[in-house]
Amino acid sequence: MLSLCLPTAMMDSSKMTINLVLFGMTQSGKSSAGNILLGSTDFHSSFAPRSVTKDCSLGRSCHFHSFMRRGGQEVTLQVQVLDTPGYPHSRLSKKHVKQEVREALAHHFGQEGLHLALLVQRVDVPLCEQEESSPVQMIQELLGHAWKNYTAILFTHAEKIEEAGFNEDEYLHEASDTLLTLLNSIQHRYIFQYKKGNSLNEQRLKILERIVEFIKENCYQVLTFK
Repeated sequence: MLSLCLPTAMMDSSKMTINLVLFGMTQSGKSSAGNILLGSTDFHSSFAPRSVTKDCSLGRSCHFHSFMRRGGQEVTLQVQVLDTPGYPHSRLSKKHVKQEVREALAHHFGQEGLHLALLVQRVDVPLCEQEESSPVQMIQELLGHAWKNYTAILFTHAEKIEEAGFNEDEYLHEASDTLLTLLNSIQHRYIFQYKKGNSLNEQRLKILERIVEFIKENCYQVLTFK
């Protein structure tokens, strides 16, 4: 059962823990994105001609002191990220992946709640309509009717947009109808992640600032899993 509530972690105005889960297709860059968010190498990430992640895994960041101000007070931020197997998976069935993620969500975020699901999508791979093998469908089934309010897209390999001579707006203008429809559904919550130019710390802070903006727009509500 899913329910909406305000997390107890928000009661302490000087500290904030945000809980995130990563979804996406095989080799979309989920685990690598998770490591950037955490500022660590908690998640195994490598190039392979098959799915690398087989199990769900939770990573916790260090504390980001004075990350933001709220109510006139400095807030320390900690990030918890749940990495999940890519889907479609080269070795695991949809039923297996779905059950694995469902159990992990209940175990790790059952009480504290989930702030945001990040759909990790490579910019150089078009998002197409694939009803039975879509990570979007997996999100819908696991998060329920409120999924649109708790989902954002994290575009990885965004440097390829510049290499192709586009900017972000031009890229989105040329995007598939499936992607545009999805963006409309989730109130245009998206983030571009670049692998070059900025340092990893700068990348992480920019992405986390956007994520916190999305969570704030949701009035810090969470999805709980029972």
